[in-house]
Amino acid sequence: MQLVSTIEPLRATITEWRRAGLRIGFVPTMGNLHNGHLELVRRARETADRVVVSIFVNPLQFDRAADLDAYPRTLEQDCERLGELAELVFTPTPDLMYPNGQQQQTKVSVPGVSEVLEGALRPGHFDGVSTVVCKLFNLVQPDLACFGEKDYQQLALIRKMTVDLNLPVEIIGVPTVRAEDGLALSSRNGYLTEAERALAPELAATMNWLAQRLAAGERDLAQLAADGRARLDQAGFRTDGIDMVDADTLTGLTGESRAVVILMAAFLGKARLIDNQVVTL
Repeated sequence: MQLVSTIEPLRATITEWRRAGLRIGFVPTMGNLHNGHLELVRRARETADRVVVSIFVNPLQFDRAADLDAYPRTLEQDCERLGELAELVFTPTPDLMYPNGQQQQTKVSVPGVSEVLEGALRPGHFDGVSTVVCKLFNLVQPDLACFGEKDYQQLALIRKMTVDLNLPVEIIGVPTVRAEDGLALSSRNGYLTEAERALAPELAATMNWLAQRLAAGERDLAQLAADGRARLDQAGFRTDGIDMVDADTLTGLTGESRAVVILMAAFLGKARLIDNQVVTL
């Protein structure tokens, strides 16, 4: 595995691979890797000759400085976990990515999908995501990039940005990786106490309960969301949001909607857990 932190050796390696006709896969991360991240890398390996993983805690997508400061930096352990799954790990610094400062950084904004749901709760967050991913695509020049379906809105954002900007990158969505008890794997799970971790699978259980009701024909989305919120709150969560929207547009359901995505967000202690499930209509 090659570990690089500056642009010149990254580009030199990418150029060498390109001249050899190799297909390049890419997995952007913020580090603190778990099995969900490793599954993204394994998926990239299936169709790529070389795999690049970036580890960069992106300040542009954090709402609060305290959250940015508290985000775990575990580079040594991350590289050990990756092992031979990736040929190159790119670890830029904020100064390298934003040499003129964050305020003067040209930003990529994806209208519509960045402004609803999670985007409405966290203004500017998705501009930070789309900007850093666009920059990383330009640096790594991958043929394909893998993103987890757990971050459903983020995946939709990246897909739209890639199409709108005519970027020659195939975006591959990888199904959510779960623990045996159903909890979606996430770096945020590390904030859970032992008691909270035992309770955490109730988020997925409540989501599955709502999905079953939708599949059975219930269409009062407001009532379903209220029922889900009550169940979570009674279990000890602090529900942040339950949304049921068109799985393709992330807007309200219409007569043309083919599937609905249930988007769950709830606090459990210090951790804000998210999950989602698509139900065919």
